[in-house]
Amino acid sequence: MSADQTLPVVAAKGARIPLLGLGTWELRGRVCARVVEQALHLGYRHIDTAENYENEREVGEGLHASGVKRGDVFVTTKIWPTHFAPGDLERAARECLARLRLSEVDLLLLHWPNPRIPLAETLGALCQVKRDGLARHIGVSNFTVALIEQVVKAATEPLVCDQVECHPFLDQSKVIAACRRHGMAVIAYSPIAQGRARNDKVLARIAAAHDKTAVQVCLRFLVQQHIAVIPRTSKIERLSENAAIFDFALSEREMAEISALAHRDGRLIDWAFSGRPQWD
Repeated sequence: MSADQTLPVVAAKGARIPLLGLGTWELRGRVCARVVEQALHLGYRHIDTAENYENEREVGEGLHASGVKRGDVFVTTKIWPTHFAPGDLERAARECLARLRLSEVDLLLLHWPNPRIPLAETLGALCQVKRDGLARHIGVSNFTVALIEQVVKAATEPLVCDQVECHPFLDQSKVIAACRRHGMAVIAYSPIAQGRARNDKVLARIAAAHDKTAVQVCLRFLVQQHIAVIPRTSKIERLSENAAIFDFALSEREMAEISALAHRDGRLIDWAFSGRPQWD
């Protein structure tokens, strides 16, 4: 991938989300700003952060230092559940924008479900934030099928995605199906299973046949299903590796082999703000 290439996108309710993005969880300080800037120089056009990551300021620094036009970059941030009350949500959204030094984000998400605050109230505030021009698009993260059904019925503005843990070792077929049923995109965090993909024999064997790495095959498996991926890395050389996934295709047989790696207990991130979600 080069900086002048146009990245494939997944379209959902007016949003055009680049299939490849940079996740920034756990990136801090100058490392964060440098990696964001370099990713944009390499041709990435999708940057994901969150207020809970405590790095929005550095993400903004990298974005502005890159020289890439603001309209060419899809920026996502997420609101933490402690700020889901209507007044708190709007205030948190404005503070996110101030740290990023942006007038709006492309996508604003509810980071995790919070059963302590009525979902209808939170959604009302989220939709109002969109109408106020603070976010071009809105969506959710870590929402189950049951919660997707609830938010789709309650929202007065389109919800464009559910950002969830998604990789070959976790069966997310029910959530993916629910999103597609409602015209929502799926964005995969931890798409290489926090490095587990590197040592998987099936992925390695398929990778050898394509002169690729196991990580590249893992990411290709997801984007070939029109699932956007946001792998996180602090290493510049990994940025290039993660981006080289659009010049080959997996066969139906290879896709089936990788799909067979999935199981229900493959989850790596199992945190909840208030009570453990009933995962699908």
